[in-house]
Amino acid sequence: MTRYALRGLSLAAGLGLWQLLTGLDVDVWLRFSQFPTVTDVARAFADRLSGPDYWTDLTDSLTRILTGFLLATVLGVATGVLVARSRLAEDLLGPLLEVVRPVPAIALVPVAILLFPSNEQGIVFITFTAAYFPVLVSTRHAVRALTPVWEEAVRTMGGGRWRILGSVVLPGALPGVFGGLSVGIGVAWICVISAEMISGQYGVGYRTWQDYTVVDYPGVFVGMVTIGVLGWFTSTAVELLGRRLTHWLPRTSYVPGGRAPRRVRGARALTPAGPGTKENVPHDQLV
Repeated sequence: MTRYALRGLSLAAGLGLWQLLTGLDVDVWLRFSQFPTVTDVARAFADRLSGPDYWTDLTDSLTRILTGFLLATVLGVATGVLVARSRLAEDLLGPLLEVVRPVPAIALVPVAILLFPSNEQGIVFITFTAAYFPVLVSTRHAVRALTPVWEEAVRTMGGGRWRILGSVVLPGALPGVFGGLSVGIGVAWICVISAEMISGQYGVGYRTWQDYTVVDYPGVFVGMVTIGVLGWFTSTAVELLGRRLTHWLPRTSYVPGGRAPRRVRGARALTPAGPGTKENVPHDQLV
């Protein structure tokens, strides 16, 4: 409860500072007098919630981000495992992927406009591209970092290629995969909002840009707050799913004051006993 209280207090402090600087029209190099106050944004938010356009924009943005992100998850994990496990796939796909990877996804907007028959498909493609490469790279590194002894143990017990994939490769790479998913969902939000601003019809990014063009600054901040909250929720969902699927990992909880961390129930120490431990002391020397 103390941690949640501190988190709520930090948000409240940020909002209070915003209200103070904008309410007093503070202009010390940074021009806070040009900003809307928290109360102005709250009133604009209440007006938007009562209208249908806000919920239409929210639905469209969530549909685009989830479609592109799910496609990136499936194809990114599959490509990462394939490139990490097959030299032929690495030779054929590796150079092409490394050439395309540095290109920002938002720079592919002209390509999406020319390639796809509708703006909706183009925005999903940009979102997919933004999340695909973080997932691919993290999966590739996670698979290559696996201990070869695990695979040899499965082969010794008669396991084939698919058994190794399902029992060793995918479970062992899951922590790295979810690291890439956490990065990918954040980058995907950045690019889907940018794509909506450029070529979208409806969506949070499109509405935020329209508010800017008509000089509705409280509406702009409504869009920014909406984007931040949606990004927070989706990244938290990815993290919680990762924790649930990797529940077998040993974890410790942070304990302030220098005390020893709490041991996870059922976890055992894997470090070998040192020369001064009880296991290595002769029986006649034990008290």
